[in-house]
Amino acid sequence: MKLLPTLTLAAALGGCSLVPAYQRPALPVPAQYPLARASDSATGSASSSSSATDAADIGWRDFFADPRLQQLIGLALDNNRDLRVAVLDIEESRAQYRIQASASVPSVDASGSDSATRSPADVSTTGQAGVVRQYSATLGFSAYELDLFGRVRSLNAQALQKFLASEEARRSTQISLVAEVATDYLTLAADLERLALARRTLQSQSDSYALTRRKAELGVASDLALRQAQTTVESARADVAGYTSQTAQDRNALALVVGAPIPDDLLPTGLDDALGAVGSRGDVPAGLPSTLLERRPDVLEAEHQLEAANASIGAARAAFYPRISLTADAGTTSSALAGLFKGGSGTWTFAPQVDLPIFDGGSNRANLDLALIERDISVAQYEKTIQTAFREVADSLAQRDTLQSQVDAQTALVEAWAQSYRLSEARFQRGADSYLELLDAQRSWYAAQQNLIGTQLSRITNRVTLYKALGGGWSSGSAKIASLQPAAAGR
Repeated sequence: MKLLPTLTLAAALGGCSLVPAYQRPALPVPAQYPLARASDSATGSASSSSSATDAADIGWRDFFADPRLQQLIGLALDNNRDLRVAVLDIEESRAQYRIQASASVPSVDASGSDSATRSPADVSTTGQAGVVRQYSATLGFSAYELDLFGRVRSLNAQALQKFLASEEARRSTQISLVAEVATDYLTLAADLERLALARRTLQSQSDSYALTRRKAELGVASDLALRQAQTTVESARADVAGYTSQTAQDRNALALVVGAPIPDDLLPTGLDDALGAVGSRGDVPAGLPSTLLERRPDVLEAEHQLEAANASIGAARAAFYPRISLTADAGTTSSALAGLFKGGSGTWTFAPQVDLPIFDGGSNRANLDLALIERDISVAQYEKTIQTAFREVADSLAQRDTLQSQVDAQTALVEAWAQSYRLSEARFQRGADSYLELLDAQRSWYAAQQNLIGTQLSRITNRVTLYKALGGGWSSGSAKIASLQPAAAGR
């Protein structure tokens, strides 16, 4: 009964925590995206479980319709080194959390020892030399801290939040990887289309140059027209060489991000592959900025880091209070091995220790100030992550609403320059225009076609960017990807 008040006080203090109550910072962005469609704003008012606003719930196998692109993404998830590092970071954080969590329970050790000491005759109490032996076997624990003020629990919470942050970092790496593979694939397809256009132009201009040279030999065409025709051939030849080099570099970039050699049958053949790579679910509703808090893994990672910094404040505060640790063991001791476990050989040790900080030169105060500063830094980083996410989505929306109009306008421009080229060619054949006017029309038509390819690429990659910005690309719906998910923290 005398021990009851002490045990009650210890139990009460054991539930004490000096960690500040965590409060999520206010959203440092507007409530609506600028230039967002009205339909997006309407669907954004729905709950986060609504399929209309859950871009993250659209698996990448559903989002990317091209089977070859799907296989490339699968290869990247299996072989990309950055993703492997992210997975290993999770395992490292899990091990660190388990190490820290082990401090919550006493570490019990068993030990056995044998010591022998020889005393010479001149120092022996009997006047004769002799050997004294001592055998012992003990079971106990050492320096187990009674977590009365929550220091150990605060450190456990900090380690757990860092572990959870590493999981979100892995998800963020995978989302970026999926988007990067898709973007590199689409870029290669567009450059292959540019190369094909340059080759067609080279063939056409070579034929025109041959005809002009024949006319010059017959005295029908001037030498100036011949040299002007030659410039178009050399320009097209330079473009073919340049785009040949560019497509080789695009393929190398794709192989690097995939992390493995790419079979030729998985490569795109032209722009048609790019335009069909993103299926009907490519136009993803944006929802509201608040959904980014629940969907973007980099935002979740920053929040876990903030919670870890918040938990470290509790550990820093606990350093101002006494630390009580216990050391105890029980066992047997005997001068003879045969008598080690006989009656009367039992022994025990109980050594509680209390450390009360009195003067530390301001170290504890500085550690608490450091913890508070690190928490404030984490708040700023969390808010910046949200603002970055907001900007990425807002930029993608701003482009999405205008890119289709740009494609339509560029398509019309290509048709206009094509007609202009045909008219200039007809007038040149009749002698109404000089070859220079035909050359200008041909160059403008060629440039318009190249710009159309670039605009079409921008439109399709904008869908990929928006999908990534909204947190899409983690789920695939396949058992293979699900098997890569880390196990529970307490495994």
